[in-house]
Amino acid sequence: MPGEENYEEVVWLLSQYPESPSPTMATGGGGGRPAPMPRHSKPNLAPKPHPQGGVHAHSQLGGRSMATLAADAAASVAQAHRGHGQMNDARAKTVLKEAVDAVVNSFAKHTHGYGRVNVVEALQEFWQMKLERGADLKNGALVVYESQPTTTPPYVCFVSLPGGSCFGSFQNCATKAEARRSAAKIALMNSVFNEHPSRKISDEFVDKAVGDAISTFKGSSADIEDPSTGIGAFKFMLEANKGRSMLEFQELMTVFQLLHWNGSLKAMRERNCSRQEVLAHYSHRALDDDMRSQMALDWIAREQETPNIISQELDVAERELESARLAGRELRFYKEKRDILVLALSQINPVESLA
Repeated sequence: MPGEENYEEVVWLLSQYPESPSPTMATGGGGGRPAPMPRHSKPNLAPKPHPQGGVHAHSQLGGRSMATLAADAAASVAQAHRGHGQMNDARAKTVLKEAVDAVVNSFAKHTHGYGRVNVVEALQEFWQMKLERGADLKNGALVVYESQPTTTPPYVCFVSLPGGSCFGSFQNCATKAEARRSAAKIALMNSVFNEHPSRKISDEFVDKAVGDAISTFKGSSADIEDPSTGIGAFKFMLEANKGRSMLEFQELMTVFQLLHWNGSLKAMRERNCSRQEVLAHYSHRALDDDMRSQMALDWIAREQETPNIISQELDVAERELESARLAGRELRFYKEKRDILVLALSQINPVESLA
């Protein structure tokens, strides 16, 4: 039976590829793998003009897809910062802000008589347009905002996209409205990037990713076709998701990342569940309230054995979420960790958790 470290290997391998395409990745400041940004691709999503304005009106873009536009805009920012070596946090944040603004400003330049883009409306209409064009959005196209409770700035806002991906305000915001717009900007940029053909899992992508995995883990060609190995399971997961986008794959990976963090993968290994069984089952399992509640109960049980472990883990989760938010990264894994721990803590100390 494969050891726990092999489960960890699969989760690590899978989590390397669906990184949100933050422009800082293109210049070495965002971590993860660079998001390819080709300049010439067949338009993938070319919305029709809409007489009432909004995203339908300002996204025709002279026949070019929004995805290509976004790639061009962010790539130009990344190119301007090349040659500076590894970026520090301050420069990485500057590049991120410049790239997001470049994408939004590019929309504004191509409006039909509209000089500015309402990013909150644009983000909602973008996903509504995807739904109307046949996207498989099981829960509809609603974009959900969640402001963090505070009475003083800086204000923080999270936005969850229809598929479950989460982004947050990446700037220090003096008002709640500003925080909402900041979250909408980074979510809009990532939504648009996600339409680019380079963000789809294809045969070429699988071959490249598996080759990288063999190199990283010093595996062999025999491992590729053996699903009992970490690399073989990695290939199995990628092939099972061919045609999906990186954000869709990230949504799936969040489940496995949480199962690993929560210790559930270790428990399944100890019950002699095969890797194939685990992957096959959870590949079709949505992250829902039942799963969150079960994970919260697991942490409550740990608290009985190790007092204050939930508070300690919550401190770590809060720091991770804050760091990822300011870097403009996809946040669902970090936010789900925090929310599960807050839920567990509320069951143990209901008064304190509401303070």
